[in-house]
Amino acid sequence: MKGFLEDANYSIGLLDEGATLADVIDNCIYEHTHSGKRAFYVGDLGKLVKKNTQWQNVMAPIKPFYPVRCNSTPGVLEILGTLGVGFACSSKSEMALVQDLGISPENMIYTNPCKQASQIKYAAKAGINIMTCDNDIELKKIARNHPNAKLLLHIATEDITADEETNMKFGTTLKNCRHLMECAKELGVQIVGVKFHVSGSCKELQTYIHAISDARCVFDMAEEFGFKMNMLDIGGGFTGSELQLEEVNHVIRPLLDVYFPKESGVNVIAEPGCYYVSSAFTLAVNIIAKKTVEYDKLLPSGVEQTRNDDEPVFTYYVNDGVYGSFANKLSEKLNTMPEVHKKYKEDEPLFASSLWGPSCDELDQIVENCRLPELSVGDWLIFDNMGSGTLGEQSTFNDYQRPLIYYMMSFSDWDEMQDAGIASDTLMKNFFFVPSCIQLSPEDRFSTAA
Repeated sequence: MKGFLEDANYSIGLLDEGATLADVIDNCIYEHTHSGKRAFYVGDLGKLVKKNTQWQNVMAPIKPFYPVRCNSTPGVLEILGTLGVGFACSSKSEMALVQDLGISPENMIYTNPCKQASQIKYAAKAGINIMTCDNDIELKKIARNHPNAKLLLHIATEDITADEETNMKFGTTLKNCRHLMECAKELGVQIVGVKFHVSGSCKELQTYIHAISDARCVFDMAEEFGFKMNMLDIGGGFTGSELQLEEVNHVIRPLLDVYFPKESGVNVIAEPGCYYVSSAFTLAVNIIAKKTVEYDKLLPSGVEQTRNDDEPVFTYYVNDGVYGSFANKLSEKLNTMPEVHKKYKEDEPLFASSLWGPSCDELDQIVENCRLPELSVGDWLIFDNMGSGTLGEQSTFNDYQRPLIYYMMSFSDWDEMQDAGIASDTLMKNFFFVPSCIQLSPEDRFSTAA
């Protein structure tokens, strides 16, 4: 049930109805305790099936194109490919990964806003024609290296609220779209649609209204130049919450029905990434070092001291960090807090603690301040919602060992795939039955820290 991230071959443990995610984690920790304490993931691929069903129930007929960079592990890609999801690729290696699954080029788009000429040529050779563009230099590069390219003009969106102002780093203005169309006409490049992206951190759903309205303007503009536009990409930013999905759908559906009705022949697609994979993966890390620190050095600035002077404060170092599975911590807040694997008493005292990765780098801080029972070297911490961001990428930290992955799926999810006729023979070969879980002693059972 385990495999290295770089391995093309993998297996998926089929769990009987009595087994749980906690059982799988217990089994893996038991195994690692005897074979070497290495960080590992448990990926519940059944959640991908559930997320896809949820998408179809709420967002159909908008077709999802999964951004491969979000999580490029083989189990994820093959399950999503089997479900009929398209793929948004940002590099040659990602395109090759998806090609190896036997995915048709029509179900792939090349979305990197800054493409290398060699990778554009690779896409051309592979028959991957749909790609995004937001400036004239990129347009000319594409024209030279991929004469059959079909472009989606990437337009900028803005989210301006009372709390923050976020300008998109990529995307062109409506005014510049006319210039790009003039260039495309001169170069003989096809423009077939529009893309925009609204960040998952955007609190104002009215941003979608402005973006769809802008897209309609670009479609109207394209008619003047004789371009036949047939695709609208509403991007990603879907958090994985069913409520958020329904809220977005409630906002965009009326506009899509008016501006891009079914009879218009415009195919609407989206790029849900962490929507599919974030909640599907749980990460377990092992404490490799521990020390006591001064309380005022642990607290974030501006936070008042509320502890007893005699109370210890702990710093823990674990065998994974921001140069590995927590890389997103460098650019955004961690959206999950640690859970303690070992059992502890409800009235056991909790202490101010911080968590750090193994590099001893000042940037390698995972959690700045949390409350945990006193832990020991060799104890395990569990982080959920860890499926998005770094799975499949190489680390820049020389001695970093990439975590193992244990794939799992419940029998009910497996039956659902078979009943729907979406389980290929190739995929089925990766499954094996897990008849029971190792029963660990009560003190080793899974529990949650306050």
